[in-house]
Amino acid sequence: MFAKKKQPPIKSLIAQGSRIDGNITFAEGLRVDGDVVGDVRVDESQPSLLVISETATVIGAVYADHVIINGRVQGPVHARELLELQPRARIEGDIYYKALEMHQGAVVAGMLCPAVQMDEKPLLSLTANSH
Repeated sequence: MFAKKKQPPIKSLIAQGSRIDGNITFAEGLRVDGDVVGDVRVDESQPSLLVISETATVIGAVYADHVIINGRVQGPVHARELLELQPRARIEGDIYYKALEMHQGAVVAGMLCPAVQMDEKPLLSLTANSH
């Protein structure tokens, strides 16, 4: 699982008290302590880590491999590997994830959408055989 792999280093920081208006594309690791109005996306060529701290607000879509949220997100969250929702996480939007860790106190106002592996067989087939 992703948690057993070495985490990418956090090389960028949006500090508390800072506000960015516009989309952000980052590589490897990003920590958001301030406010972002726009999408936060990873350059998909390498593993990524995105941390949205308890002082942060993101209004826009979020995309990364491993996403840790303890702040506020208004928009969809896409975690290609692992999504960790810390106790102060507040998400208004649908979340898409491969694995989910949700702590007591985290709030999601949206749908939880786990990724379905392509090689998994359906549990139930609703098609009827007509003989």
